[in-house]
Amino acid sequence: MNLYLRYFDRETLVATVDEAIAFLSGIDEIGMNPVLENDIREYVASDVYYPKRYKIRPRVYFILIKTEAATMLDFKEKRAVHAMPIREEKERTAASAVTKLNEQLPGWYEGSLDFKRVQMVPGTGKFQYRDTHFVAQVKAVSGLDCYNRIVDHLRQRVDDRSQFPSAKGKNFKFKYLGMEK
Repeated sequence: MNLYLRYFDRETLVATVDEAIAFLSGIDEIGMNPVLENDIREYVASDVYYPKRYKIRPRVYFILIKTEAATMLDFKEKRAVHAMPIREEKERTAASAVTKLNEQLPGWYEGSLDFKRVQMVPGTGKFQYRDTHFVAQVKAVSGLDCYNRIVDHLRQRVDDRSQFPSAKGKNFKFKYLGMEK
C-alpha cells in the first residue's frame, strides 16, 4: 500500500509513513509536530481506507489517501482503486430498501409513519403543522401496500394540507407480522 499526499499544488506518492512525514516536514506551513506525526502513523496503521484531511488553518488542509497505485499516473487514472472491505455477510446479501418495500408477502404488517399534520390552534383559529406519529396493523401484500393503506386511511381523517413522507424515506417503517394476527 502506498500513500498519496497533497497540499495545494504539491503532491507525492510514497511507499512508507516515514517518506510521507519527510515530505510534510519539508512544507513549512504544515508545521510538523509529534502529535501530527503520531496521528498520521495511527491512520496508516488502521483499517480505514477513507481519505484523511488535516486542518492547517481555517479552510486550509492537506489530504492523505491510502492507495494500491504503484505510480502517480496509476493513481491519477484510478487504475488501483481499493475495494472497501465488507464487514458482515449480512451487508453483502441485504436487499435494498426499495426491494424490501416491493417484496410480495401477503399477511399482516405493522407500519409506522411520521408525518406533518395540519391542526387548528384553538385560541387563535390559525393552523399549524404538528409532527405526528401513527402506527397501524394492516393486512397487505407488501410493504408498499401497507404504506398505501395507511396513507389512504389518514387522508380520509386529517386535513388535506397534511404532508406524508415517501414510502422509501426514513419516516416510514414496517415489519411483517405473519399470516395470522
